[in-house]
Amino acid sequence: MKFRMQCAAAAMAVASIVGGASIAQAQPAEQFVPLLVYRTGQFAPLGIPWADGKQDYLKLVNARDGGVNGVKLTFEECEFAYDAAKGVECYERLKAKGTGASGFDTQSTGVTFAVSDKAIVDKIPVETPGYGLSQSADGTVFEWNFPLLGTYWTAADVMMQDIAKKEKGNLKGKKIALVYHDSPYGKEPIALLQKRAAAQGFELALFPVTPPGVEQKSVWLQIRQQKPDYVLFWSAGVMTPAGIREAQASGYPREKIYAIWWAGSDHDVKDIGAGAKGYNAITIHNSAAKDKVQDDLKKFVYDKGQGTGPVDEIGALAHTRGMMISMLQVEAIRAAQEKYGKGKSLTPEQVRWGFENLNLTADRLKALGFGEIMRPVKTSCANHMGDDWARIVQWDGGKWEIKSDWYQSDKSFIDPLVKEYAAKYAKDKNLKVRTC
Repeated sequence: MKFRMQCAAAAMAVASIVGGASIAQAQPAEQFVPLLVYRTGQFAPLGIPWADGKQDYLKLVNARDGGVNGVKLTFEECEFAYDAAKGVECYERLKAKGTGASGFDTQSTGVTFAVSDKAIVDKIPVETPGYGLSQSADGTVFEWNFPLLGTYWTAADVMMQDIAKKEKGNLKGKKIALVYHDSPYGKEPIALLQKRAAAQGFELALFPVTPPGVEQKSVWLQIRQQKPDYVLFWSAGVMTPAGIREAQASGYPREKIYAIWWAGSDHDVKDIGAGAKGYNAITIHNSAAKDKVQDDLKKFVYDKGQGTGPVDEIGALAHTRGMMISMLQVEAIRAAQEKYGKGKSLTPEQVRWGFENLNLTADRLKALGFGEIMRPVKTSCANHMGDDWARIVQWDGGKWEIKSDWYQSDKSFIDPLVKEYAAKYAKDKNLKVRTC
């Protein structure tokens, strides 16, 4: 009798272990996406809707699709207030969560500079759509960096193309001013503009603005005195409305100002209203547009009380860009699953393969609800940027209006610059250049 009881107990114990293992195996796979954000600090007006958009799209994929082929997306925000040192701390804290971080959208050029060397050792992709190191478009040198959709060089190039179009193709003798945030972010377009100035015969005048950029009166007084034909405005956060107001006060025509995409969001101009009328900005692809993805977000997330920010933020430029960034992250995970196994949690190194093999066709973008917002994008071993479509939008005093057809950067200016600066980076860092 005692022997039978011992056998029964042993059988129950085995059943418990096996049952527990089955339950553990039945747990759905998860994929961790770290979210570096700045909801505080000088760039908070931009950072808040940007962060909301990133988080909202991940919520949408979980709610509408059940994750990526059944793999639930998990995420965690880390606030760094646009401070590079704090951004690196966030990177270090989040990089080993779950099976590893799927990729870092650093949300800062300064943080990108700081973590790019670390990413090589940690084998983690760094996703920087529309910002970061412009030369990292060269995948032979920057194996882990992905400046998807466009860089600051491509943005500056498109701005100059639109200006040249207005000037009937002749920029000789013109004066172009660059009013920029005095940081790695603000300095990025200078190399490209210098190349274009030498080739096209225009004068480039540089006007750095000390962060956070609230005080710009002296800069815009110089602008009034020197009378540049156009101003390129490399701003973000509190610097943007401060600059627009100073331009208005100094009498500089807003229609002669071209802002980078981070200075061309609804919150930058809506409080100024008619005072900002004519203000131009470049978009990443067509991020001023609305499409089915916004309808889905409202239906599956906001109508259920799960939205990250206010519902009227849906469709705002910065929020849409945040969703675009998370969509690219999700599609990199999806592409990697095609190679490494659907329904599985992937390592950061596997997700890197997905970033390098993105192929977002027009049909795929339409299915995702981004058909009106983006044009096709394809990456490769050598090309980590993909396709840099952009348009010019203009504030009419109450809303943004699309003012140009599609542009792409002029590769005769961009490609030699990317090659030159990437080669220098490889030499300085003693990196082995890949053969693609």
